[in-house]
Amino acid sequence: MGVLDGATAIVTGATRGVGRGCALELVAAGATVYVTGRTVHEGDSPYPGSLDSLAEEAAPLAGTAVPVVCDHRSHDEVEAIFERVQGERGRLDLLVNNAFLIPDDLDPNAPFWETPLAAWDDMHEVGARSAYVATRLAAARMASQRRGLIVNISSSGARYYYVHPAYGAAKAALDRLARDAAHHLEPFDVTVVALWPYFVVTERLQMLDAEEWDLDLEGAESLRFTGRAVVALASDEKVIRRTGRSFTTRQLALDYGFRDTDGSLPLGAPEPEDHWETRLPPPPVGSEPGD
Repeated sequence: MGVLDGATAIVTGATRGVGRGCALELVAAGATVYVTGRTVHEGDSPYPGSLDSLAEEAAPLAGTAVPVVCDHRSHDEVEAIFERVQGERGRLDLLVNNAFLIPDDLDPNAPFWETPLAAWDDMHEVGARSAYVATRLAAARMASQRRGLIVNISSSGARYYYVHPAYGAAKAALDRLARDAAHHLEPFDVTVVALWPYFVVTERLQMLDAEEWDLDLEGAESLRFTGRAVVALASDEKVIRRTGRSFTTRQLALDYGFRDTDGSLPLGAPEPEDHWETRLPPPPVGSEPGD
């Protein structure tokens, strides 16, 4: 038996990377996990990872992985997933907003004004906007059942420079979405948090030039370390106390006592300074925000 037996989850962008790790850990914990992605078969993408191979890897585990082809630029395709989950499972306990797109041709050393505007569109449409769409769809269902957890996979790029200004802006939007959505959802006992993995040894990372991208993988995390953080949050009966905040995976490992697949405790990203009020005091009468 798993700690999440009977639970229903959606993990977006789960064919590879952190999303795949989250899906596998949730399935291992007994959940039924609807996993989205665009790569159906191995070889359909220049990177390893596919819905087929994920389902195969998850098959021996306690729960079930349900692969769903989805382009997260499409509102209709995303909405169809939530309708399917509602029809087949009758509830949604957990949403992991992981889908994100860093363009393959992005040069991390080029000034941002020399990179295509499409870099912004890719990272914001498949990152920030798709997370908002999924959060909106999940919120209505979770509020009605008065229980649920939404996790945005963000990064320290939300606060510290990494890769590109468009990347930082998109990740900051994920943190802010968690903080502000929590304000609306807390009365319904629905928790929303942002999670910061450290450098993760993903399939794509292993194919990058470490020197060009200034990568230091000492103390890096496996694909499944973030998934263990998500399982810990999902199985915490008092998780609502964390709502509206950002956490590193290492912070949660220390709090909940889990470790990476090799038994180690990765270095972790710099801790977010997130002890902010989740709502502003009322402005003076007649003033406008920003006055």
